[in-house]
Amino acid sequence: MDNASALRARALRFDWRSIDWFGRLRLASGLTLFTFVGTHLLNHALGLFGLDAMELGREVFTWLWRGWIGTIALYGAAILHLSLVLTSIFRKRGWRAVGWPEYLQIALGLCVPLLVAQHAIANRGAHEMFGLDDSYALVLLALWVQKPELGLTQCLLILIAWTHGSMGVHFWLRLKPYYPTLRRFLYPAALLLPVLAIVGFVDGGRQLEARLADPIYRARLVAPLRALPPAAPVWVQEMTDRAQIGFAALLGVLFAARLARGAFERRRDFIVLSYPGERRVNVRRGTSVLEASRLSGIPHASVCGGRGRCSTCRIRLGDGKAEVEPAGEDELTVLARIGAPEGVRLACQVRPTHDLQVTPLLPPTASARDGFQRPADHQGSEREIAILFADLRAFTRFSEKKLPYDVVFVMNQYFRAMGEAIEHAGGTVDKFIGDGVMALFGLDTDSGRGCAQALVAARDMSIALRQLNQNLANDLSEPLRIGIGIHAGTVIVGEMGHGRVMSVTAIGDAVNTASRLETITKEFGAQLVVSKRVGKRAGVNLKVFPRMDLDVRGRSEVLAAYIIADAQDLDRVLSAAAAVAEEGGAKA
Repeated sequence: MDNASALRARALRFDWRSIDWFGRLRLASGLTLFTFVGTHLLNHALGLFGLDAMELGREVFTWLWRGWIGTIALYGAAILHLSLVLTSIFRKRGWRAVGWPEYLQIALGLCVPLLVAQHAIANRGAHEMFGLDDSYALVLLALWVQKPELGLTQCLLILIAWTHGSMGVHFWLRLKPYYPTLRRFLYPAALLLPVLAIVGFVDGGRQLEARLADPIYRARLVAPLRALPPAAPVWVQEMTDRAQIGFAALLGVLFAARLARGAFERRRDFIVLSYPGERRVNVRRGTSVLEASRLSGIPHASVCGGRGRCSTCRIRLGDGKAEVEPAGEDELTVLARIGAPEGVRLACQVRPTHDLQVTPLLPPTASARDGFQRPADHQGSEREIAILFADLRAFTRFSEKKLPYDVVFVMNQYFRAMGEAIEHAGGTVDKFIGDGVMALFGLDTDSGRGCAQALVAARDMSIALRQLNQNLANDLSEPLRIGIGIHAGTVIVGEMGHGRVMSVTAIGDAVNTASRLETITKEFGAQLVVSKRVGKRAGVNLKVFPRMDLDVRGRSEVLAAYIIADAQDLDRVLSAAAAVAEEGGAKA
């Protein structure tokens, strides 16, 4: 059963256990905390409009987050998110399997509880325990006037917490097709909000200093602090110390548990993963293929960092795939999105327990766009299409007599003219090879339509070349001449290449034959040689042109082809074919 069929089957018998609840809960709790931080920074930014504006914003903020719904959402999200993060750290098989952006995000996130402990306990804790009305003025009195070092710590907390959350949102959204447009607005906002918050905090502190010159205002401001019992400051400090020491101890237990697990697993049996190029690595059972690749120093694409969202880490399973656990609901959804065939899985989700042969399907430099479904001709398919080759005549002699700048100028004019003629006819420029052009027709339609488009392109290329010769008459010692060969047949079409040099191309006997036909134009002094198969598929009568049975190098049989001195002469047969088609359509 292929991945798409498996997804449809599971839709009929929904299994909640196959859903990645871990990832979804971590995302939901993280977004809740990020919203809290964002509203807190907006409240700080109101300091730009005055201390009274900050107090007004605080009333809305406390109404939102200190009600019973907001309290449950905030502290529930904080406990859940921290628990899931610590669990994720424990589950990781090695830090070499983590990219540096994720490593940085985790490190920033672990700093937040240590930095936020005193601020949260001194404000929310004292409010709940002793009824302290923690107004903005009172907080600024402590952080700006009495203990400015704590103010610097809170500014650092703002930057760390916001950066951690922004990175998380980026990791989440970067795989969405609309993200390239959305990030034009999100990036400036992510940079601007913490800056405005810090500036608002500073302005609010300066305004408070000015107001403290009034002894009546100062007495009224510190009155709630004097009303606190003497044990309140001691309680705040003790609770802060306990929270920070407790969290540090929890981290120590976590990493000690990782070491203990590693020592235990070293006694367990290892399995062998086989990669292309006869590379074999030994890994512990249960290690994901993506983790195994990174731990072994094998480059492996993974835009989402191994969260099972982007599909760029996808692999083809070989020997041993029968022992691999079937894909879960979320993985099947991703695989169906890209139209993955049977045997293709996500490396971050496959945790083999037996020896397994794997083949990464994307280069290590794959980008987020590679995680979306590609057209069928990108993924690799057998198609019948038309192939056109064109080449300039006597170009070497031309280039020897010109300065490099002049050669580049003329070639760019030539390639633009030929490329526009091909694309306007409905074809795709496969590549420019030296002074030659290769184009494909029929990628988005049927073979007959592709053959007709190729003939139209040949005619238009001849017309464009004549116009180009007229425009460059003062730059050319003699007119540019071209030879074109067109053939149709079954080829393999797909996106091929390496790294950044990837493009949709075709390989097969038909491609080689089209290239040979272009070369044969030299023997007959013709501008175009087109195989009989192309005319037949296109429904165009080419019998008005001389026909030859050609011995094409690389073919065991002769090939029937038409020799056309000037490709512009195709105009009359193309017009006749169009008239016949129009007449047939009118009768219908």
